[in-house]
Amino acid sequence: MTAIAPAPPAPVFPPGPVLRELAGLSDLELLEIFRSLPLGSQRRAAACDVLVARYRGLVRSCARRYWHSSESAEDLLQAGYLGLVKAISRFDPAAGGSLAAYAQVTVGGELKRHFRDKCWPVHVARPVKELVLDVRTATAQLSQDLGRTPAEPDLTRYLGVAKADLREAERAEMAYSPRSLDSPAGGDADARTVGDCLGADDPALDRMLGMEAVASHWRELPAREQRALVMRFYGDMTQAQIGVQLGVSQMQVSRILSSALGYLRPRVFGVPEDPFASRPARR
Repeated sequence: MTAIAPAPPAPVFPPGPVLRELAGLSDLELLEIFRSLPLGSQRRAAACDVLVARYRGLVRSCARRYWHSSESAEDLLQAGYLGLVKAISRFDPAAGGSLAAYAQVTVGGELKRHFRDKCWPVHVARPVKELVLDVRTATAQLSQDLGRTPAEPDLTRYLGVAKADLREAERAEMAYSPRSLDSPAGGDADARTVGDCLGADDPALDRMLGMEAVASHWRELPAREQRALVMRFYGDMTQAQIGVQLGVSQMQVSRILSSALGYLRPRVFGVPEDPFASRPARR
């Protein structure tokens, strides 16, 4: 099978005498043209094109720091070039410094803004988003330097942050690319979904916890109240049937049950005890 040769890269800007002339000018001269001519001027646009072409390597260098993220290289470069154009528009030579240094800061800021504002499906505080990006970069750098995946102390020492801040950034990282509950849990398209694998409330667990709470106070009840509760809630007996077993009237059974439940309720559920409820002596 014959390999198809890749197409030659497209020129960064169309050839022409104006562009050839501008290509030989310095950054300051190009910036002067860009700042002095009106917005619709072709010469102004050409000066901007030359500057963008001149610093495309800087854009790629800044974007390369984030190539291990889930964002495509095309989106990263687009954000980077947007930052470069902003740098060209805002740089003031009179303030000192160079366009290259100013552009590096502006492009880096635009890339961080891209991640912060456009890539998060849930709300995350701005400082945490920025720390997530720093952790990604630090992880890649430390992995290369140490020859292993950096541990938590490595990252906190490298970034100069507290453990709590690092862990918050790690939790936010998990929210960056959440999975749909309807997505397959495995590689097979016919497999169960992620939602199918999530646990649900178990009524038996709630019942067991309730029984444990009652058991911790069970021996505090008189024997007759214990018998009445067992017959009522496990034997499913009526008050009349319980009265026959205990040798008391139905009204007395009602009082016995009310007394037992009134004693257990505040201790099991943590609700205030009824100050007017009758309290027979407990053993």
